[in-house]
Amino acid sequence: MRRPEVQRPSPSSSATARSLVRGVAFALLMLAGVTYAPGSAAAQEDAAGSAPVGLTLEKERQTMSSVLRVDLTRDFATLPLFKGTAQGETVWYVITDVSDADMASQLGVNHAPKLANAGVMCPACVQDVKTSDQVLGKAPVEFQGAPDFSLERTILPAPAPMPFPPQSFSVGAQARANYSPYVQIQGTDMVFNAPIVATGDAPFDVTTHTNTHDRTLGIDTEKMTTDHLFVRGFANGRSILYLSFDSSDAFTATIERSTFVPALTDLGFANGGGRPDSARSSIFTFPNAKAGLETAPPDRGASQGPGRSQGLTHALSLPIAGRDAAVANEDVLDGLRRGADVSNIFSDMPADDGASDPAEYSPAWDLQVGVYSDEAVAAGDNGLVTDGDEFERLSAEGVVTAPGGLPAGSANIVINCPALAFLDSVAGAPEAVPTGVDAGSGGQAAGGGSSPVLPTILLVGSVLVGGAGLALGASRRLARH
Repeated sequence: MRRPEVQRPSPSSSATARSLVRGVAFALLMLAGVTYAPGSAAAQEDAAGSAPVGLTLEKERQTMSSVLRVDLTRDFATLPLFKGTAQGETVWYVITDVSDADMASQLGVNHAPKLANAGVMCPACVQDVKTSDQVLGKAPVEFQGAPDFSLERTILPAPAPMPFPPQSFSVGAQARANYSPYVQIQGTDMVFNAPIVATGDAPFDVTTHTNTHDRTLGIDTEKMTTDHLFVRGFANGRSILYLSFDSSDAFTATIERSTFVPALTDLGFANGGGRPDSARSSIFTFPNAKAGLETAPPDRGASQGPGRSQGLTHALSLPIAGRDAAVANEDVLDGLRRGADVSNIFSDMPADDGASDPAEYSPAWDLQVGVYSDEAVAAGDNGLVTDGDEFERLSAEGVVTAPGGLPAGSANIVINCPALAFLDSVAGAPEAVPTGVDAGSGGQAAGGGSSPVLPTILLVGSVLVGGAGLALGASRRLARH
């Protein structure tokens, strides 16, 4: 819930001048077909803890009505911020998804029915929280655990032209004991996605992120908002925007600028895409796709234009990969706006856009990794893929496999990435599927096998900082497989 806005003194002449400038900017944005939200934290240029305002995505394209604004200039979403405690420490969190449809409507967040399965096979994947109200965020909340944001995120790519796997890396945030982004109020069976984005009290470090999430660009504890960097990705042939908070794998957490939560490895269950009894849905990435940024993105940022690339080699090939995401680092945000993130592919979205199955959506994504064959790379057939069905086709034809040449399937890596918006289509409104795109629901790749080799590949060059918890847990996963 947002706190009521604090009453401020009457504006001075200089403040009046700023208001006139904002009015002119608003008129220009409206003429350009772009909305502007002067009431959001990000729009208040002189409010501490907020990122500067840019072009705003149309509200009807968002999957979450609670999101106050989506900025297409610096690639962040302004979300309501909530305050709680964990082991006596102040924590700050957001709410993006819930397993119950009525609660999702009440809070204006994504309905993720599969989250109801999050604790079935993995009690540690859901933390019980204490609060006096069954609507999360309405009353003070006591968490069992929180992340440690004090770690330094580093990545040293391997020399070009093969920067993946990196020579070394270290995560920028790691779960402390009992932390999970998925929470359940004691005595209820509803599961919320409520990741913690900052710990302690102000001032907040949104430059090197010593007490904030590595994707946090601003926090305003007066207006109770936070600006969180989003990712430009794809689903069913469409360009989408999604948030990234946590991963069960150390390298994935590092490259995604998210929190390493190893307990999520046991979330039920691998290859759960298309299975209503699983907490997971399918997400797809490539370690050896083409690299490069969209050459001439429009003002709205990268979509599917010339030069648009994706995957691990792509992200590691860019000089901003190891640098902090912060408003002060304009070149980093500009690179991300042009498509520098990994840019994964969702199997489904929480809104029915004519191709997705909302019942299959979950923010707990089961990562499938497609390695292009040497022949495909040599022929230049390792370009942009925007649909999970296309991943399946490439797998069936042998163009991509899991690492080690195994059949494509789950790498048993879970990524907490809530859907945020459609970039070029309206949420919930069926539209014609782009030419050449199968209107199916995506889902798990053909073969259905797990990929135990991937954790070993990602382990190459890892740096064990802050204890053995930063290892990828490869030996445990390999033994289980």
